[in-house]
Amino acid sequence: MDTGAVVTPPHGTGAVRLLPFRGITLAPRRIGGLASVRAFTRPYRAVPDRLVRWERRGQATHDRHPAVYLHEYTAGGITVRGLVGALDLSCHAGSGPEVAVLPHEGVHPGQVDELAARMLEMQINPAPILLVHRGAPDTRALMAEVLRRPAHLEFADRAQQRHRIWALREAHELDRIDAALAGTRALIADGHHRYAAYLRMQELRTGPATDAGLAMLVDQDDTPMFLGAIHRLLTGTALGSVHAAARRVDARFEPMPRRDALAALAPDTLVVTDGTEWATLVPVVGPGRAVVEWLHHDLVPALDRPPTGTAYLHAVDEVLHAVARRRGVAVLMPAPDFGEVLRISADRLLPEKATSFQPKPSIGVLIRSLRDG
Repeated sequence: MDTGAVVTPPHGTGAVRLLPFRGITLAPRRIGGLASVRAFTRPYRAVPDRLVRWERRGQATHDRHPAVYLHEYTAGGITVRGLVGALDLSCHAGSGPEVAVLPHEGVHPGQVDELAARMLEMQINPAPILLVHRGAPDTRALMAEVLRRPAHLEFADRAQQRHRIWALREAHELDRIDAALAGTRALIADGHHRYAAYLRMQELRTGPATDAGLAMLVDQDDTPMFLGAIHRLLTGTALGSVHAAARRVDARFEPMPRRDALAALAPDTLVVTDGTEWATLVPVVGPGRAVVEWLHHDLVPALDRPPTGTAYLHAVDEVLHAVARRRGVAVLMPAPDFGEVLRISADRLLPEKATSFQPKPSIGVLIRSLRDG
């Protein structure tokens, strides 16, 4: 993480409340491809009129009545369900246990300002941020009841994601959601910069429209998102330097053949390679610390010289292809544990690119207009 990154947010929301909003949904043929991207391209001030024009042509729908939506999507054999609503940002928390929405990464202030300005110009929240939590029994019971009803929308998009959407409008159901979410602490799985941008929008333009931001809340114990590792390529670094640094921090560095090294990747074991030689790396990680923290806070500072750069890649094949093309060391990371990430995020930030929650929903399924208030 570079020195321009800051804690996000400095003051987060003090409660997880999902408010009803009038959802905008693009036509299935415009979701999951370049067509959905074109909806939000420059000039940004033309986006609201563009969506109205698409609605007239049957290329988008704008719900007539506010709702909290149950959105289920399936991609790559994984089904994820979550409640989508306007996350109430009007109640700010101080710090510590008061914070209900927990970031686990820092953000770049310039990117936050750019996103806030863009959303204000477009007058929309183009996609929900993703929050994950451990749901209460009553939330699951309500969702089970809703799933027995016919869906309001059901379709497959251009990316072959399958979607089902139910609109929850009845006062008693919205009250049940409010009650079930009381005391919830949710982790930001995707959208750290957008969440910080929501809070920045509040500062720039006060009012009901900016007192909320679009969010999807997923119960990680019900329909868990896949939580994978993001691997590292430390450019300008040699495997010998990593070996020497490992000795300095009392980690076990064990050279071995490629096949054996890959088989040894585990929650407490990293794999390192320069594309030719392979080794496992077993750190001494203190209680309550994540392996990714040890890598960036202990091992990398112990190198003879800092890496000239760090690349982040989601797949093992990608990072191995990258290390074959340029001088450096690929670090294959173990998948993080959700409980550990949730616990750490209540206390501190993890290093940049520590988690990869998948799959994410296609853009264009649910959009929130700031003009609706």
